[in-house]
Amino acid sequence: MKVLFGRLGVCLALLIFFATAGLSQKQPNSVQNKTQVGTEHAPPARARLCRPCIRAHMEFLASDALRGRGSGTADELLAATYVASELRAYGVAPADSGGSYLQRASFVRHKFTAAPKLTISPSVGPLTCGPDFRVLHLAQPAFSGPVMKVSADQDLSALNPGAVVLITGGQKAARQKAFSAAAQGAAGAMVASPEEPEKFGDDNQELPSLPDLLEEQTASELGKNPNVLELSTAAARLLVEVPDGTILHFEGPTSTERANVWNTIGILRGSDPKLRDSAVLFSAHLDHLGIGQPVNGDNIYNGADDDASGVTAVLELARVLSAGLRPRRSVIFALFGGEEIGGLGSTYFRQHPPLSLAQITTNLEFEMIGRPDPLVPDDELWLTGWRRSNLGPMLVAHGGHLVGDPRPEQNFFRRSDNYVLAKKGIVAQTISSYGLHGDYHRPSDDLAHIDFKHMNAALGSLLRPVEWLVNSAFVPKWNEGGRP
Repeated sequence: MKVLFGRLGVCLALLIFFATAGLSQKQPNSVQNKTQVGTEHAPPARARLCRPCIRAHMEFLASDALRGRGSGTADELLAATYVASELRAYGVAPADSGGSYLQRASFVRHKFTAAPKLTISPSVGPLTCGPDFRVLHLAQPAFSGPVMKVSADQDLSALNPGAVVLITGGQKAARQKAFSAAAQGAAGAMVASPEEPEKFGDDNQELPSLPDLLEEQTASELGKNPNVLELSTAAARLLVEVPDGTILHFEGPTSTERANVWNTIGILRGSDPKLRDSAVLFSAHLDHLGIGQPVNGDNIYNGADDDASGVTAVLELARVLSAGLRPRRSVIFALFGGEEIGGLGSTYFRQHPPLSLAQITTNLEFEMIGRPDPLVPDDELWLTGWRRSNLGPMLVAHGGHLVGDPRPEQNFFRRSDNYVLAKKGIVAQTISSYGLHGDYHRPSDDLAHIDFKHMNAALGSLLRPVEWLVNSAFVPKWNEGGRP
């Protein structure tokens, strides 16, 4: 009996053991399932910055191998292809329905083949560029309109749109007045040169340059689009005698070349059915000045700060946001070509967006964050157009190290790709820390001058507010009078 009960006890013990073991095997799966259900819509875990990734992107994009990523060159295409390969590695989908990350924008490059002239109907002229006038800025190869004379100390309230304005008197103030007149709708503006007549003419003067434009574009989308001429003393005296309303025509023979700029566009589709049609756009520009005039024996304009640093920031955000749970909103990553020649890539993107412009609620452009601005703390960045919208204060409230642009007189809000989109109503602003350093648009804007400690700290401070932005229902608004 003892043996029997002993054997029965052993069997009973084994049954209990295996039953318990079976429960213990099932329990983790049960707990795991509950965990998955419970965290399905939880906010993503706080991301960590990848400092080696930042360094690696910068070392490639700002290297001599890319020859300065000149706008509309094969080097710009190489940079765009590199960015596309990184987005694919992160799991960011191509925005194009055909499966490509690359977006090609064809543009036209006009060049004068001979000096342009001013013809004054019906009987005066022509005046020739070089001996009679210089070009301070041109928006197109030809313009015309009725002459209208305005004193340098006179306001422009009576300006006739489409007129060619001659600013008289006050030589220093006259040039500012000429650009103001062009900005307010004048077809062109002219001002007398302050130089002596014998110093004005220059037989070796280069022909004036013209902006590159998309095939159906009539003016650059970035900065000013004025036609402003500086007249010799003799030409200014001649035009002062011309009656108001006389038609003046500017034109010169041109040749035409066609080329392409390249954008790289990727997208993370939102996970929340209620928010996925509301998109956040992060952008920067791929291109720089390419090969140019040598300075101290160096002719490669590497563009490390401008804007390899911004491209690197967008790539790091793409890595972070694609690594965890998919954001509730859709997120577009756009790296634009052709910014340095008038915002051609962003203009083309605006014409051919992966989602409708009405769905893009926010654009944060990253421009020159590789060096600290002495006017703000080292680990902080500034936002252009701070008072134009409620976006900046909300990012700060969620941990962003951001302040307002300390140099509003530089008008940086209008000088980057964000402005192309802001003109269509999207709350689009630029994040930067450019402190007017002397390497801007020079070959010395290279990797040796990048402050990685600043760049890592500043970019790291944005991860938390960016994660909030792409997972919230917040839609920024223009403040009264803030929309351009």
